[in-house]
Amino acid sequence: MLRFAAALVFAAAMLTGGSLSARAETLVLELKDGPVTIELRPDLAPNHVERLKTLANEGFYNGVVFHRVIDGFMAQTGDPTGTGMGGSKLPDLKAEFTTKAQFKRGTIGMARSADPDSANSQFFITFADAPWLDGQYTIVGEVTGGMDAVDKIKRGEPPTNPDKIISAKVQ
Repeated sequence: MLRFAAALVFAAAMLTGGSLSARAETLVLELKDGPVTIELRPDLAPNHVERLKTLANEGFYNGVVFHRVIDGFMAQTGDPTGTGMGGSKLPDLKAEFTTKAQFKRGTIGMARSADPDSANSQFFITFADAPWLDGQYTIVGEVTGGMDAVDKIKRGEPPTNPDKIISAKVQ
């Protein structure tokens, strides 16, 4: 009976495109206009997802501003200096680009410099589909609730009196 149950779990994981090692994780960002629920994708970028979880659990993102917000494109955050030049004290990550997912509205991607292996703590949320990013940036998740709050983030590079992440929690 136990073998049968294990076979069912394995079959269900394969039919839904999942894997036995990739379990669903959720990151919740509390913004001024409400919570944003993000389904993390360790199946696509296990190291980057682990970094986001580690930093969120340490309170790193609490109070961090959206320092680059381009209307019709994306809102970027994750830099404690608020300049777009900062990161965490942890080492940069090797890129985990994928062809299994595309940058659609609500996709969470890791920000980086011109060096593909320079992602650290900064990430962005797309306001619209951005196919030119496919295969060029690491996808770490997707918004599953609260996109209306994302849409209300103040625009600018940097915005005047920028919006911030009130809190970030892994659930």
